[in-house]
Amino acid sequence: MTASELENRLIDFAVACIKIASKANKSFATEHLNSQLIRSSTSIALNYSEALGGSSFRDYIY
Repeated sequence: MTASELENRLIDFAVACIKIASKANKSFATEHLNSQLIRSSTSIALNYSEALGGSSFRDYIY
């Protein structure tokens, strides 16, 4: 799997999580869990693409 394929799969995963969260019943607990799910799933793709954009090994580690 190439880096761009993995990045696309991570984006698809984040979109799927957002769609699932939007279909959940509305209560305090589900709203809290949905917001955590959305933040977590979307940060994976963003962090991965940021790591790929590192111009040096030190940038990648940072």
